[in-house]
Amino acid sequence: MNAPELGLSGLAVYVPPYRVDLQRWCRWSGQDWDKTRAVVGHAFRVRGPQHSVYTMAANAVLRLIDRYEIDPQHVGYLALGTESSTDNATGAVIVRGLVDRALRAAGRVPLARDCEVPEFKQACLAGVYGIKGAMRYLALDGAGRQAIVVASDVAEYARGSTGEPTQGAGAVAMLVEREPQLLALDLAAAGNASDYRVLDFRKPFARYCGQQPAALGRVLDFPVFNGKYSTACYLEATLAALAALLDKRGGARASFFHEVVAAVMHRPYHRMPHQGWAMAYLFALGADGGGAHAELSGYCVAAGMTLNEVLTEMRATPALGAHAERGDLIAEPYPRCVQVLKAFRKTPIHHDVVETKLSLGAEPMMEMGNLYTAALPAWLAAGLEEAAINGNDLTGRPLVLIGYGSGDASDAIPARVADGWQRAAARIGFAAALAGGVDVDQAQYEALHAADYRVPLPAVTDNGFIVERVGAGDRRGCEDFGIEFYRYAGGA
Repeated sequence: MNAPELGLSGLAVYVPPYRVDLQRWCRWSGQDWDKTRAVVGHAFRVRGPQHSVYTMAANAVLRLIDRYEIDPQHVGYLALGTESSTDNATGAVIVRGLVDRALRAAGRVPLARDCEVPEFKQACLAGVYGIKGAMRYLALDGAGRQAIVVASDVAEYARGSTGEPTQGAGAVAMLVEREPQLLALDLAAAGNASDYRVLDFRKPFARYCGQQPAALGRVLDFPVFNGKYSTACYLEATLAALAALLDKRGGARASFFHEVVAAVMHRPYHRMPHQGWAMAYLFALGADGGGAHAELSGYCVAAGMTLNEVLTEMRATPALGAHAERGDLIAEPYPRCVQVLKAFRKTPIHHDVVETKLSLGAEPMMEMGNLYTAALPAWLAAGLEEAAINGNDLTGRPLVLIGYGSGDASDAIPARVADGWQRAAARIGFAAALAGGVDVDQAQYEALHAADYRVPLPAVTDNGFIVERVGAGDRRGCEDFGIEFYRYAGGA
């Protein structure tokens, strides 16, 4: 018997209403708006005092259940992917508790008592790991059930850092099942890569120790990161994962980049996926030989170097982690290839293979900022909704999802758009999730960033779950120190 198809049947998005317009932010910070717009995007969302990673996740899950008319008793698996946990013991079960409360308040049955509630953590790749875990559950002991995976995160960086314009907050919930209605995923053909990079992007506990919690127990969640080195890690890891996928696929590698209708990747900011996908195409040409080498040689000549020089660099394995152990961070693992990439960008093939393949849903994603684990599923949601609205029939067309998690791991998963996908795509509500945004001014942004809620914030309509208080008790019989308590404000 053939194995059943597994994949995604629904997507739902939640973002907090507080919006930072990057053009205004550039005026506040003295940054170049034209460069910021081209490289990063148009805006990002920030959480308010009422938001946590769990409330955003629960709001997204409630939207998913409502929009796709899911029977909660059929859900046997609820996974949370995040790198912004505020509880070091539990995670997805908190989301489950919030969802159950809302369902009961509406007179509905809660999630099934035998529902599994795992949490996944591997930086921004955690949501993809959650999807893979859900598919394995459905393929083995979860026959006849449905699974929900929710990726929820808060991306915060210190003011004045290179990461500041790439902040964001939000959650994306995904319905995973057999006979998927949106996207079939082929894990057997997927490519994976992982390696230890030491100093790429980390959140060590020592970074937060000694902080005096602000209102509602919030601590500043700024990562320890090395920007150019992190970009190098992203590039090398995505190249390795795609190479593993292409090894399984066989045949001419470069043809894969022409065949897929779209690539959906982890996007810390707008331009990062373009570099990774374009570089992967050049590496595919290098591995194919023959006529592919002739094409690659043309780009090499335009960059002022020989094909052999470039192929030698492509075949080497940059020791990023080993150098980082010594405090010697490699900012550019493929310097010759970068020069070739600059020449490649000036060609029509670059437009066809890179700009076109990464265009689906790219414009609405310019409003999102970096959502860490939710960045890739948010882009997928934006792209499928956009295609459905524009009448772009993707039925049966191949896509590829490329996830990445700092530290360092990457997955490349081939996918196929399901028959009748438009019905499920029409329920996503990506644009509706963005519709309630309210711009904050400089003082309000700075207050939200510092968790200083004495500055009056703009009035917003923000239903769903909110953080009501954080426990401060440390007494025998009822210890609740640091534990969040929530209130359901209705809707989602």
